[in-house]
Formats: sequence, structure tokens, C-alpha cells
Amino acid sequence: MTEPLWYKDAIFYEVYIRAFADGDGDGCGDFRGLTERLDYFRDLGVDCLWITPMYPSPLMDDGYDIADHLNVHPDYGTLDDFKNFLNEAHARGLRVIADLVLNHTSDQHPWFQSARRRSPEQGGGDASKDSPYRDYYIWSDTDQKYREARIIFLDTQKSNWEFDPATGEYYFHRFYPQQPDLNYDNPAVRQAMIDVLRFWLDLGLDGFRADAVPYLFKREGTNCENLPETHAYLKELRRFMDEQYPGRILLAEANQWPQDVRHYFGDGDPRTRRGASEFHMAFHFPLMPRLFTALARADCAPIVEILSATPPIPDNCQWCTFLRNHDELTLEMVTPEERDFMWQTYAPEPRMRLNLGIRRRLAPLLDGDRRKIELLNSLLFTLPGSPILYYGDEIGMGDNIWLDDRDGVRTPMPWDNVAGQRADDSSLWHTLRRMIAVRKEHRAFGRGGCEFLKIENRAVLAAVRAGDGETILAVHNLSPATQRILPDLRRWKSATVRDLLSGRSFPGVTDEPYAITLTPHEYLWLKLIEG
Repeated sequence: MTEPLWYKDAIFYEVYIRAFADGDGDGCGDFRGLTERLDYFRDLGVDCLWITPMYPSPLMDDGYDIADHLNVHPDYGTLDDFKNFLNEAHARGLRVIADLVLNHTSDQHPWFQSARRRSPEQGGGDASKDSPYRDYYIWSDTDQKYREARIIFLDTQKSNWEFDPATGEYYFHRFYPQQPDLNYDNPAVRQAMIDVLRFWLDLGLDGFRADAVPYLFKREGTNCENLPETHAYLKELRRFMDEQYPGRILLAEANQWPQDVRHYFGDGDPRTRRGASEFHMAFHFPLMPRLFTALARADCAPIVEILSATPPIPDNCQWCTFLRNHDELTLEMVTPEERDFMWQTYAPEPRMRLNLGIRRRLAPLLDGDRRKIELLNSLLFTLPGSPILYYGDEIGMGDNIWLDDRDGVRTPMPWDNVAGQRADDSSLWHTLRRMIAVRKEHRAFGRGGCEFLKIENRAVLAAVRAGDGETILAVHNLSPATQRILPDLRRWKSATVRDLLSGRSFPGVTDEPYAITLTPHEYLWLKLIEG
């Protein structure tokens, strides 16, 4: 586990602790249960677990409202349970990253509670503005500051300010009112968050998925996103990790366009002129809805267009891609017409929609169609970036749209179903396990370039992944009908062709257009073997 760029080839797996595995029989998932299931991840072929917030919290926002950064929520066990889980994961060659919530805390956090009252040294009790934690948060006499900052949860929030009767002032929150934003203009806050990183990294954690990173600093007259001050602080976090914890990673959650997210990788350390200076990885949010659009329209154009518009990133950086996760399928970065199409196609019932998105899991989105589920996973594994699987999607797990908010996509892992699929060699679980194993055998998928071949039939996506001395042609039929393509492969003349997934041999490449016929929603990973 010493490869510094391990994340470029890794398969990530998002674990929602509360719903994954119950180790003590109280009906709630926990670290004991997670530890008992570690062999499951190893058998599937996963390299790194991303665990959702594990910290003490009132759970108003499912743990993203943190009340104590340096402990474990009692529902999930103890800090010793976490340490044992981490040690056992490492013993199996698995890495673990956890959510790092930089932007805000819970209103139940001791920092915020202290900010609303006098310190014990000052007599305690009465509300006051002289608490030592007062400036950990953002206060105002009016709710008219930062008016250009957009409201994230449009369906529930009308303002980013909340009046606090204890102090007679408003405090700023980018998300729910129970999640007051931290004041990063305060050096004590900046240091406190570095101390949080240090605590978990000292325990052996392999990195963090940093939540909502564009919003840290606020400035009047701006939308309070992507500010230079935010980037400067993130560079400070990266320097801290590189100098004291090499090999650990930072993954950015910035739900924005690729050209904006590109800045979160940074432009290199000016002292060494090498590599990135902010995040090692970042989610590619706009790709995800376009995968579903391309499938629904049997047209590869949405995929080609967004990836062609994605700027290059530093060599030691990587995009993180996904089909689904613990939130709604966000439709922020599509046109209104595209959003309506997605809603009509994938969320015809109003209850299936949430915010500007869809609260559905992968299998229900695709009506349980095995061919479509496999096809989208094949796209996930063959397009640029490191893929993240969401727990349960490897078995086609369902959802419950009648639960509130995003709880419908966070239901308990059905282990009886898992056992059944593991016993069936033809199951979806085994199909994805095979895809994962093959992907990990070929570094061209994680580190190679990507070229989309120009073919007339837009129902088929043909992508060449080349690197590490090999060339792989991944073809995907997005249509429910049989399709035939004639890609120009003459530059690989005389190459033999073999499908990596089935082992089947195909005709060699000649001067003639290379004919490929694909059955409905078929996919092939064709290795072009020269010489």
C-alpha cells in the first residue's frame, strides 16, 4: 500500500454506515458490523471505502451536522470500534476515507453553543457577544448581507440567514438553519480544522472526501463560491497533508462545471513546479446525468460533449465518477429542457423528485433492466476517472420513495439478497466483480488517454483508452435495438482483437473499416494487440 498514485487505479465503494451491517443487534449499522463484512469488499474487488459521517450528531442532516469532530456517534460504536475497523481494513489491503465537513457544524456543537453565551470566566449564563467562540461563526444585525449567495435547498429554505433569539442577531448558513457556517476569516477556525485532520490521520485514515468545499469564505458582492481565499486555505490543507501524511488523499465535492472544478486541483506547487497543489481527486458531477440522458435517448452525444469540454488536469490528479450516491441524482448542471426530460423519463411521479434532482437508486431508475444496469456500470468502469460504487448497487438494490428526504436511497443492505447473488455465478454481483477484476488488470482505464472515435451511428459510443503500453476499444450500444458500426481502426492495422471480459477473439484489424455488430445494450472491452 505504498503506491503514491494508488487512487488513479482504485475502485471506491461508498458505505452508509447506519444501513450497511448491524454488529450488535440493535437494528442500526455500526463499525462492528462493518468490520465483520470487510471480506465482502475484498471479494468484490474494492480498493477503498468511503464512509459517510461517523461523528456525534443530532442527525438533522444525517450526520453532516457534526456536533463533535473528534469522536464516533454512539449508534455506530466507540472510537475503539473505529480503530479496530480501520486496522482490520488495512490488514486486508483496503484503504478508508471519511467525510470531512469543512463548511459548517451542527448548532449543537460546543463551539456554537459557546458562541451564544458568556464563557465561564465571564460569569456564564447570559447571552453575549464576548464568547471566545463567537467569531467561529458569521453574525450580522441584518439578514441582507451576502445577498448574491444562492440558496442551496430551494424547496425548504428562503434565506441563508437565521435569527438567533439568544443573541439578537442573525447567523449565516449555506444549508439548513441547524448547520451554521464556520467563519474561515478567523485563524482559530482554520487551525481547528487542520487539527481535526491531524486527529484522524494519526489514527491511520487514508484521506477525506471534503464536503461542500466551494463555500468556505464569504465576500460581499460575490456569490460566495470559489473565492481566492477558499483556494488559498485548501492549498494550506494540501501542504499539511503532503508534508506530514504523504500517500493520503483529499477528494473534493464541488458540484460545479468541470472548468470550475479544475481550479480545485490547483496548478502545482510553485516551489517544486510539480503536481497539483489542492485536491488529489474531484467528483465529475455533470457527467452523471448525461450518462442517463444518453441511455434514454440512445445517443452518445451528451457523454462525448461533456467529456470533450472537460479540461486537462495535472498528471497526479484524477476525476472521481459515479452513477448514484447517498444524495438525490442532481440535475443542477443540465438545461431546463434536459431536466424536464430526465424527470419525465426517470421520475414520472412527483414523489420521485427532490430539490433539483431525483431520489431514486440505480436499479429502480432503470426499471430493474439488467442489460441497462450492466451497460451503465460498463461505462462507469471504462470512461476516464476512478469509479465509486454506492452500497447495494452491485446487487441491483431497490429504494423507498415514500421515506422522507434522501432516506429512500439509504435503506438497509439486504444481506439475504447478497448471499443469493454470490451463490449464483450469473448474477449481477458476479458480473460487476468480473468487470472490476478486469479493469484493475489494465492501467489504461485509470491512467490512459481517452479518444472518442468518429462514427456515424450515434447510438454507439466508441472510446479508445490507451496507456501503459496497451490500447483498449470500449464500445457501448446505448440502444434497445441491434446496431452495427464501422470504426476506422487502420492505425492499428494487423492488430489482433480480444474481448477482455469474455476472452473471445475477434477478427484482426485490416485496411478495411472494422465491422462490429452489437446486440441491444451490449458492451465490449476490446484489446487491440499489436505486433
